[in-house]
Amino acid sequence: MIQAEIGIDLGTANTLVYSKNKGIALNEPSVVAIDMDTKKIVAVGTEAKEMIGKTPEKIMAVRPLKDGVIADFDITSEMLVQIMKKAMKNGGFALRKPNVIVCTPSGSTSAERRAIHEAVRSAGAKKVHIIEEPVAAAIGAGLPVDEPVANVVLDIGGGTSEVAIISYGGVVACHSLRIGGDRFDEHIIQYVRKAYNILIGERTAERIKIEIGHALVEHDKLEMDVRGRDLVTGLPSTITLNSYEIRDCLKESLLQILETVRKTLEDCPAELSGDIVDRGLVLTGGGCLLNGMEEWLNKEIFVPVHLAPNPLEAVAFGTGQALKYIHSLQPLAK
Repeated sequence: MIQAEIGIDLGTANTLVYSKNKGIALNEPSVVAIDMDTKKIVAVGTEAKEMIGKTPEKIMAVRPLKDGVIADFDITSEMLVQIMKKAMKNGGFALRKPNVIVCTPSGSTSAERRAIHEAVRSAGAKKVHIIEEPVAAAIGAGLPVDEPVANVVLDIGGGTSEVAIISYGGVVACHSLRIGGDRFDEHIIQYVRKAYNILIGERTAERIKIEIGHALVEHDKLEMDVRGRDLVTGLPSTITLNSYEIRDCLKESLLQILETVRKTLEDCPAELSGDIVDRGLVLTGGGCLLNGMEEWLNKEIFVPVHLAPNPLEAVAFGTGQALKYIHSLQPLAK
């Protein structure tokens, strides 16, 4: 029997699992629904996400990862057990304990990495290898990371944004920022509350971001009707939001991401700077799908900006591709 090998992108918003024979075997939201009386898990993934903001008091839908790292170790371990079971079943190799390669944010501490390592081990992995998220994103975007040329990646995930310059198989310069898609959602919730006295939920904020959210560029105004609870009367209410409002409320976070990109490019060795002018910057992660993101960054940093072929799955795909090099990667703990 062939030893099963899988790659896991353990993300704040979504957890993706890659297997060699199946490709992306699983893509589920990183959400767990728990019965607070019995402390048992009621649902994991898509089913649990559907419950956010809609459950009775005794059932709570939680995200066990925050800002790219584990916030609740026990719940993360349980979630991983369920996810790995599903993935192994989908991948058709449920009988063997797999070797797992999992990615972590480059800005994570050794304690945070150890927590991820232990969570994956306790979920049933035989061996666990750690890879840095920007390296996985670059591999997944099809960049030649093992060649001595500059590969620049901006990965905007749910909890973190990371910019890295990768050359000859390693990270030359990297900056990580704990701002991502979740922070965009928070800004939208706060803005609607402050401007309209209307309370909306996380899922509504996410829908607003996807449909009318915009980077800092001129565009045709888009409008959207949004339902929420009026904080004055306590009754349901409908308001109309436009894309200029949403663009302005996301401005602060977008400018911080831009500053992080500039800092990383400033740290680039002179010999690699020429490559960046020619090859540009590659965008990965769900946050890069914000309308106008590519155009805005292109205008601000004066180097070509390209969207990866499949930005949402780039990190997971890169984690899976790194399985080829699994024997040359050093595990965090043997």
